[in-house]
Amino acid sequence: MESSLAERVGTYIKNVEAFIEEAVESEISREALYVFNLARDYLSDAKYYYERGDYITSLSCIAYAEGLLDALRFLGLVKANWRSVTELAKRPRVLVTGSFEFLHPGHMALLRHAWKLGSVHVIVSRDVNFEKFKGRKPIMSEKDRLEVVKSIKYVTTAVLGDIQDLLKPVEEIKPDIILLGPDQWIEPHTLEEKLRERGLRDIKVIKFPERVGMWSSTNILSELRKKLCEENACSISS
Repeated sequence: MESSLAERVGTYIKNVEAFIEEAVESEISREALYVFNLARDYLSDAKYYYERGDYITSLSCIAYAEGLLDALRFLGLVKANWRSVTELAKRPRVLVTGSFEFLHPGHMALLRHAWKLGSVHVIVSRDVNFEKFKGRKPIMSEKDRLEVVKSIKYVTTAVLGDIQDLLKPVEEIKPDIILLGPDQWIEPHTLEEKLRERGLRDIKVIKFPERVGMWSSTNILSELRKKLCEENACSISS
């Protein structure tokens, strides 16, 4: 009985999640956006309780989310359609990884492109790994960076990476596609080789073709330092 309920609630959650993924590019008024974001909050709550085995509370939350979204759809305030279980199974899982220290247009372009390819799942780098690769501590902690990424409308799920094994979360998420950012050091063929060594042979790795805009976390930090120095007539090493 419980396993049947879990399966049905899980499918219910996926359906609402898919509706939201399709609706995010609709032109939504400020008033409707409040209701839409409220539905997303109920979806998040449903997933939270589902993961903890509280399927009844999860069902209540996802039913609230569906009701709000259906009302917006009926009023013509969002453009999306409910999907069948078969259609849900066809949508690829797209994985994006990064530090996401300061969100900028390049991040949004990357995540928007990932969303067009399928449902977006993000791995946010841990503080210790951030420091190892960038040679400095992050301004925002891993928990704060994770919370920011979770709030982005294109993102279905976001988790922290593994401190010891960078590929462990990939094994758990089981993506169909990995989308690399234009500045990520590893090349698609190299990552595919590493994945094959772990028995992950069916993951397609692609790279976003070019940086969008001038900003990066390093540039933003440099500009902040420069402006602080100008305002305070100080000299801060970059």
